[in-house]
Amino acid sequence: MVCCCICLTVLGTLCGFLLFAAYKLGLVYQLFHKVQPKSPCHGGELVAEVLKSHGVKFVFTLVGGHISPILVACEKVGIQVVDTRHEATTVFAADAVARLSGTVGVAAVTAGPGLTNTVTAVKNAQMAESPVLLIGGAAATLLQGRGALQDIDQLSLFKSLCKFCASIRTVREIVPTLRKALALAQSGTPGPVFVEFPINVLYPYHIVEREMAPRGTPKGIMGKAISWYLQNHLNNLFAGAWEKRDMSPLPVHIPQATAEQVQRCVELVSRAKKPVILLGSQATLPPIPVDKLRAALESLGIPCFLGGMARGMLGRESPIHIRQNRRDALKEADLVVLAGTVCDFRLSYGRVLSRRSKMIAVNRDRSQLLKNSDMFWKPTVAIQGDAGSFLVQLSEGLKGYQCPQDWPQSLKEGDLKKENSNREKSGEKTELHLNPLKVLHHVEELAAEDSIFVADGGDFVGSAAYILKPRGPLKWLDPGAFGTLGVGGGFALGAKLCRPESEVWIIYGDGSLGFSVAEFDTFTRHKTPVIALVGNDACWSQISREQVPLLGSSVGCELAFTDYHVVGEGFGGKGLLLTRQQDGNLDETIIEAQEMCQNGSAVLLNVLIGKTSFREGSISV
Repeated sequence: MVCCCICLTVLGTLCGFLLFAAYKLGLVYQLFHKVQPKSPCHGGELVAEVLKSHGVKFVFTLVGGHISPILVACEKVGIQVVDTRHEATTVFAADAVARLSGTVGVAAVTAGPGLTNTVTAVKNAQMAESPVLLIGGAAATLLQGRGALQDIDQLSLFKSLCKFCASIRTVREIVPTLRKALALAQSGTPGPVFVEFPINVLYPYHIVEREMAPRGTPKGIMGKAISWYLQNHLNNLFAGAWEKRDMSPLPVHIPQATAEQVQRCVELVSRAKKPVILLGSQATLPPIPVDKLRAALESLGIPCFLGGMARGMLGRESPIHIRQNRRDALKEADLVVLAGTVCDFRLSYGRVLSRRSKMIAVNRDRSQLLKNSDMFWKPTVAIQGDAGSFLVQLSEGLKGYQCPQDWPQSLKEGDLKKENSNREKSGEKTELHLNPLKVLHHVEELAAEDSIFVADGGDFVGSAAYILKPRGPLKWLDPGAFGTLGVGGGFALGAKLCRPESEVWIIYGDGSLGFSVAEFDTFTRHKTPVIALVGNDACWSQISREQVPLLGSSVGCELAFTDYHVVGEGFGGKGLLLTRQQDGNLDETIIEAQEMCQNGSAVLLNVLIGKTSFREGSISV
């Protein structure tokens, strides 16, 4: 009897082990889901179908064998595949598409170095709160950790950068995983997501089978066991792969202010005599269309300072858009609305806010909502919700309200005074070459009304932010809080594809140009003509303006007055040079660049500039 019990126990344990092994190996799943060895379908087709069903129009890539099935399938379903000259550009371009289209931008790169090259761009998208899907190739599932080509622990790299990371282990996981990733990228605080595709989940069954087949006839028990294991692994990869699945978008969660919170803010605003709104990039996110948000702001009539993607929200000459003297206005204000604006270094960590002011803070991200509130400022009302929706609700609750007119008028007078001073500085003669402010003023006057400005640089671009006026909502693209150099080529590429009718300008420093000048080849091949204006002062001036007076050396800061216009021509574009000799012909040269762009050529306008005292005292850290 005891012997029988022992046998039953051993048998039960063995059966349990076999069932567990069968479960782990996918045997149980295979019993109920068909494997179709002769099917020509492949995993790349599932990826393409999901992207298409989510409204994706562009996939940015730098090709690699790991991801070829995805690219070929995307082309077949009508998604435009745009190949660039650097993997970082793929993510920057996807970021721009996400910002301008309100959908998820998509980048697909190969394994290993293809993915590591995107890390800075992914971090930039995270800090800019851009919904980007990064698709990465990977070594075959059975070869990971065994020294395969370009095989590294990719998930660990992106876990701190992305809202969601996943590695596809079977073909049947592709659709549900991608749907989840795309929904999470847009939910809450938007941001990048990463999905890794081992090469054997993307290619057809017969190709994967050929690569996995043992060399020669299996011999002995071990050989047959290995052969069985490989065959089972193969079958599990493809079990249920082509069963019909729902590919439509999953619901996107967006936090909203409560009715009680909105009413409390209505009361605060209605009592304010000197209210101010600080509008950040987050306010431009869906679901509120930017035109509806603009109408709400104009209805309120409250003076607005605009930052990031919100620049241009009120057009060029709005009486409530205040561009200058923000620090002074914040000291005087009795109510400040931080709508998607964060109290980080850009607001001196909250120190520029007066403790006498009432504070309304609205942000989707709780950590950003309350950043530094334990040190330099305190919110009167803190709302974890969508800033754009909140402002529309606020304007609806304040129908008939009108901000006291003398307040925005007094701030606007300060604007005009500062702008006149800037114009006077643009007339000063520099020791060498052209006055950069003069060049920028001419661009401001001649740029088309549908222009989109892409900002990529330090000192010259910092000056441009004071002079150039975005023509409308979503007409200005800058890196955001991370301050990344090198966004120019990718941002402009994405912007031109989203808005082919618009005149797209990249405002480059000569330092930042070096990161993406090779994308002129991309502009040429993909017929996306843009104008790149390079402020060439042969220096990393943003750093030099501090380093030299503080430390007495310009080491590492000096460049050369390189013929960048010739480089642009070498990559298939057009090049123009502007020097002091063309001082009287600035307009003619700028118009020539615009005409070249209208005729289908990307143009690199190399402008040799001198030094001015404008922005003296600005810091780089």
